[in-house]
Amino acid sequence: MSNFLSTPVVMVFSGTDPTGGAGIQADIETLASMGCHTAPVITAITVQNTQSVKSYFPIEASHVIAQAKTVLEDIPVAAFKIGMLGSADNTEAIHSIISDYPNVPLVLDPVLASGNGDPLSDTAIQNALINLLIPLTTVLTPNSLEAKILATEADTLDACAQELLDCGCEFVLVTGTHEKTHHVINSLFGNRRLLETFSWERLPHHYHGSGCTLAAAISGLLAQGLEPFTAIHEAQEYTWNALDHGYRIGMGQHIPNRLFWSTNKKENEKGN
Repeated sequence: MSNFLSTPVVMVFSGTDPTGGAGIQADIETLASMGCHTAPVITAITVQNTQSVKSYFPIEASHVIAQAKTVLEDIPVAAFKIGMLGSADNTEAIHSIISDYPNVPLVLDPVLASGNGDPLSDTAIQNALINLLIPLTTVLTPNSLEAKILATEADTLDACAQELLDCGCEFVLVTGTHEKTHHVINSLFGNRRLLETFSWERLPHHYHGSGCTLAAAISGLLAQGLEPFTAIHEAQEYTWNALDHGYRIGMGQHIPNRLFWSTNKKENEKGN
């Protein structure tokens, strides 16, 4: 019973990635690093490599519901994390599930395109996301491009964040990897104002799965009982280190090394 109580479970709704760099595979590695167990619910199957997304195939909404409900009838979940949705029907299906758990924190990574810009959503998905999922969200983690797409009335990133807060989420963390700044500036908004800015050294490469890693880390830390501000800060630090230790396995983007802490430990043990 002690093992059952000491390992928080995070249910993740996302797509598969055959490179192992993003999607469900990234979530599982990240959540293991956070000391959590992942309950993965597949929303789509993607055909991609580290260079581009060739195509994707949404899972039927009824199958998404069946996957989630079967697990939720058996296992208590400490947090939810949502990534790629696959279809507007899947968005509605996930809403129907999450709505029954208002006290469970939800981290939403609005996956609208791949790291290379390949589209992974359409207008119907985006509208459903805004109207159904953002109002239930604890922490929303758009990059600056996603924030501009979702907040159509805003003309600055600050205004984008305020518009998204008005949709009903509790916190918005806008990440600045796509902005032309010397350092990466991530901005946290909540309570209708800017709460904090975080500055991170800009690394030299482009990464496949960085957004998944950040959102999953936040969800895992919330599942461990951390309050949101601390979880958001520590998740960024973990993600930066995963990117800094990243590696290139193909001809495209680098893959975050989400198990960097394990490698460092082994190296330290060898040194001793």
